[in-house]
Amino acid sequence: MTTVAEVWRETERVFRRARLHYGHGTHNPRDEAAWLVCHAAGIDLDHFAALQIEPLSAAAVRKIRALAAKRIGTREPLAYLLHEAWLGPHRFYVDRRVIVPRSFIAELLPEALRPWLGPRRPARVLDLCTGSGCLAIVAAHAYPRARVDAVDISAPALAVAERNVHDHRLCARVRLLRSDLFAGVARERYDLIVSNPPYVDARSMRTLPEEYRHEPALALAGGRDGLDLVQRILAAAAGHLMPRGVLVVEIGHNRAVLERACPRLPFTWLETSAGDRHVFLLRRQDLAGPLRFAPSVA
Repeated sequence: MTTVAEVWRETERVFRRARLHYGHGTHNPRDEAAWLVCHAAGIDLDHFAALQIEPLSAAAVRKIRALAAKRIGTREPLAYLLHEAWLGPHRFYVDRRVIVPRSFIAELLPEALRPWLGPRRPARVLDLCTGSGCLAIVAAHAYPRARVDAVDISAPALAVAERNVHDHRLCARVRLLRSDLFAGVARERYDLIVSNPPYVDARSMRTLPEEYRHEPALALAGGRDGLDLVQRILAAAAGHLMPRGVLVVEIGHNRAVLERACPRLPFTWLETSAGDRHVFLLRRQDLAGPLRFAPSVA
């Protein structure tokens, strides 16, 4: 009989030899192999270490090897093959209609935002560019009394988000809206707006690893300098924030570009597991008055 540990090591070896690219839930072949084995064998990841010497059935081993071969042959992110992605303890259904959930903002909800939100928890939350609905759902779990609007321009993405909202039993508190950013919530005001918008610049889009090319380009491409949607969000956000409301946006590796484009905005850069260069916070008063964007030099 093949044990859990043996098939895990075997899968790690074939992934390592295949020189796959990671970043869709794991960051190395060892963790990716563990995820595949746990999913295919029905093992809770929390119990994985304790089950290393347990035997696997021949059917389970065949399933793991078939999925590993497909991961290598297609270069699809494993999340698509398993129809599963995670943000913290929260599981989400995913397929190629949405990008695989990965946002540092999820780490910040709710505790890291408390200094800016004050003692009262937000009653209204907006998630712009919601995709699979993951951040809207994480926010709804973080703020159990909040009503959350989740907006995306993609109807296929919203279909996936609807499934996830239903799976998390949040239909009464999470409202899905098809909209180009704020267009569909013109009269709404929020205590907290979060967004993980498309922010990959044009040069990087041309050189993306094959795994990322399976994801919808609409959810990745941020224009020449990666800031097309970010600037639109900044220009309109004040009109949709309550007086003490805050805006939290993830922008990848674009901090320096954004600070050059908006030198007068007092960005607060939030600390995440990847440092303090990926997510900014602005208060409503920071966004008062007309915004002027310096010409891009990207």
